Amino acid sequence: MTTTLDRAPHRSTRPARGGFGRLLHAEWTKFRTVRAWVLTTTGSALVICLVGLLATAAVHERGGDAPGALPVGPGGEAVNDSFTFVHQPLTGDGTLTVSVSSLTGEGEDGGGGGVGPKGGKGGKSALAPWAKAGIIVKDSLEQGSSYASVMVTGAHGVRMQYDFTHDTAGPPGEVSPESPRLLRLKRSGDVITGYQSPDGDHWTEVGTARLPGLSRTPQVGLFVTSPSVAEPTGTGTGFSPAVATGTFDTVSLKGGWSGGPWLTGQVGRDAGTSGSYTRSTGSGAVASGGGFTLTGAGDIAPVVGGPAASGVRTVENFLVGAFAGLIMLVVVATSCITAEYRRGLIAVTLAAGPGRSRVLVAKVLVTGSVAFAAGLASAAVVVPFGGSRSAANGFPVLTVPTATELRVVVGTGLLLATASVLALALGTVLRRSAVAITAVVAGMVLPYLLATAAVLPEGASDWLLKVTPAAGFALLQSVERYDQVVSVYSPATGYHPLAPWEGFAVLCAYTALAFGAAAVLLRRRDA
Repeated sequence: MTTTLDRAPHRSTRPARGGFGRLLHAEWTKFRTVRAWVLTTTGSALVICLVGLLATAAVHERGGDAPGALPVGPGGEAVNDSFTFVHQPLTGDGTLTVSVSSLTGEGEDGGGGGVGPKGGKGGKSALAPWAKAGIIVKDSLEQGSSYASVMVTGAHGVRMQYDFTHDTAGPPGEVSPESPRLLRLKRSGDVITGYQSPDGDHWTEVGTARLPGLSRTPQVGLFVTSPSVAEPTGTGTGFSPAVATGTFDTVSLKGGWSGGPWLTGQVGRDAGTSGSYTRSTGSGAVASGGGFTLTGAGDIAPVVGGPAASGVRTVENFLVGAFAGLIMLVVVATSCITAEYRRGLIAVTLAAGPGRSRVLVAKVLVTGSVAFAAGLASAAVVVPFGGSRSAANGFPVLTVPTATELRVVVGTGLLLATASVLALALGTVLRRSAVAITAVVAGMVLPYLLATAAVLPEGASDWLLKVTPAAGFALLQSVERYDQVVSVYSPATGYHPLAPWEGFAVLCAYTALAFGAAAVLLRRRDA
């Protein structure tokens, strides 16, 4: 006799098709139906906008020294473009060759950071290391127009620079009547090549620049300029106004450049780099034999933050509310997991999901996406509106390239999203909202505030912004560091020791570690 046994139907252990999609939808439904989370998230975006706009509320009472709009270079960055210029319009291709026999400087009060011999008007030595004397091909006399130049400098030897942000080093060494330096610029279409020679017989190429759209009749000639001199003070680094004087012994034109009368002028003004001292000492050019002696101040370089940009606002000024918005979103993110532990609902969530790690991933995607949207939307509003409002109230804004502004706007969303994911992961590990929130604030906000408030030595501030999650705030930095521009490059003046994406990578590393720990503990611990 054969007995037939009833068997239970086979059930696959694999999740049903679309299981994660349903889980993601469930987490989103859960988020949007909790009124406190929705209101707090919306409030974070509003706080970022309101605080940012409040930072632009002040009105500048314009006077004789009120800052004006900054020139914009070919790349979209704010620039200094001020120098004494002996020039003429030249058509087509050709070469300009000069001999520079001296470069001296003079400062208002001695300028402890200066180099070289004393100036010729009784002042003490204050030749700025980046004082410049050389030859230039400039698209027009308009500030910010495209250019290429080869020059001698106060302490950095021969350089070729073009379009403000590009700098190529040539041979080191100073110039003197006993050891002059010959410089040459050659134009061929939109390509400008710079050369130098110690004796006029042996020429070496310094660099090449391509200037798309260069006018067929650019302004070509000799120039001198000098930024302020950096010097230590009791409270840090100060800047003393300075001027430079360059002597050009020989000027020759060849090729298609036949030459005409030389015109003397000043491009721009001192652009805030040398102040009233320039106006009191004067600037200009004096013909001497077959050459010229030029005196001038200012700079041909990108504008950076710090003391040199006093009275000028940066994109970061409009995002000061991001700190408050970040803390609000961190509270929401931790609550997304700790509230379920507190109310005993985590077991239901895990039982309904296709896998514990998938539950965590779903929560991360929902909270991260919501935080990203809040940060992106608020930054997209406050950055352009804050800039226009600042300009209307008399404060110029440090213009940055479109790509930089876009990175800051998108970076605001990425920063808030990553901080929210970090908070959710820590909430999963610690299971307590207050402890998780405190950990995120102590790891991100507190180090940033300590570093930028100038309460710590600069080395300690740099260290904090390199090794803590606060490094992620570098993503919001719009000002750049240039070796050819002297400024105070420190956290207190808005500079991070890491590049934007490097700093963000540090924050992402902390977040990945926290997420990994959360995934492991969620699988191993009882709900």
